[in-house]
Amino acid sequence: MPDSIADLLPSLVDFRRDLHAHPELGFKEHRTAARIAAALREAGLEVHEGIGGTGIVGVLKAGSSGRAIALRADMDALPIQEQTGLPHASCHAGVFHGCGHDGHSTMLLGAARHLARTRRFDGTIHFIFQPAEEGLGGARAMVQDGLFQRFPSQRVFALHNWPDLPAGTVATRPGPIMAAADKFEITLRGKGGHAAMPHVTPDAVLAASDLVGQLNSIISRRIPPTSSAVLSVTRIQGGHAHNVLPAAVTLGGTVRSFDPPVQDTIEAALRQVAAGVALASGTEADITYDRYYPATINDAEAAEEALRIAAGVCTSVRAPEPAFTSEDFAFMLQACKGAYLWLGQGGASAPLHHPHYDFNDAIIPTGVSLFCALAESRS
Repeated sequence: MPDSIADLLPSLVDFRRDLHAHPELGFKEHRTAARIAAALREAGLEVHEGIGGTGIVGVLKAGSSGRAIALRADMDALPIQEQTGLPHASCHAGVFHGCGHDGHSTMLLGAARHLARTRRFDGTIHFIFQPAEEGLGGARAMVQDGLFQRFPSQRVFALHNWPDLPAGTVATRPGPIMAAADKFEITLRGKGGHAAMPHVTPDAVLAASDLVGQLNSIISRRIPPTSSAVLSVTRIQGGHAHNVLPAAVTLGGTVRSFDPPVQDTIEAALRQVAAGVALASGTEADITYDRYYPATINDAEAAEEALRIAAGVCTSVRAPEPAFTSEDFAFMLQACKGAYLWLGQGGASAPLHHPHYDFNDAIIPTGVSLFCALAESRS
């Protein structure tokens, strides 16, 4: 680890814990963005704010090359009540950095500070601090706001801490690395009535129960065994009294897949199954299906490049399979060739999105060094 990175670590840890203590939800990262923008300017970068909402791009140039690389970190927190009891715990009730975005932003800021001091590159580095990764599509907002037209880059890279990997280990793979994320909501509508007289009103509860079972057969009976997909019903809502058949029952859930044809098959089957259950039960089905994040697909050449570069920084391994979690960095990879990497967080912390989770500050040097190595190799 270069001495200049070691010198930065105390201030980076303080910065990370300050972000953790003051989390902000998607598109509301005003304090976070202001702190990052100020730190980038202090390091001597050209700073552009308000991209795709609260997004920031810091620009650093050296030499005369026309080559350019983009490095991305996410900034937003989750709507979860923190239960860590740490001195730097969230001061905002119900808002919490339970996915480590505070750490990602800190590591990218550390790379910007280090590279601004060393200037061991020839070209342009774009440091992208993205809002609203957690389900709101901040990456899409930045791309639609002209991100890669205003800051053209030959490669874009991002990393995410990964509790399932040993601390400091980097993993990625060519092709799919994270799944597409769809969400659905189905409301079955009857007439409602007295529970003692079910023969006079369609039973929306019974229909919903039947529907849950049939939905869970879609993957096993409609999708080839050689393809990978997950469908999960995650909530059912309906009824309020023990002696009343509700007029409507709503269920919702998520679908994860990697291939658009598989995605098409699942959506079509879901609509067919819901319509069939409604017809058989005498209810009506209202269906909403939202494909909100595409699959995160690494460019094969960029992924191999990232693995090779990471091997010079830390332990680098090829991920044997993609994850079924999703990531809106997918939108950036649709607009620019690049790769998404996992950085081992170690198993001591709670899982991602857990109220006891905290980012492992011990991996900050690895993340900073990796971002720097990617930049220095591509610019």
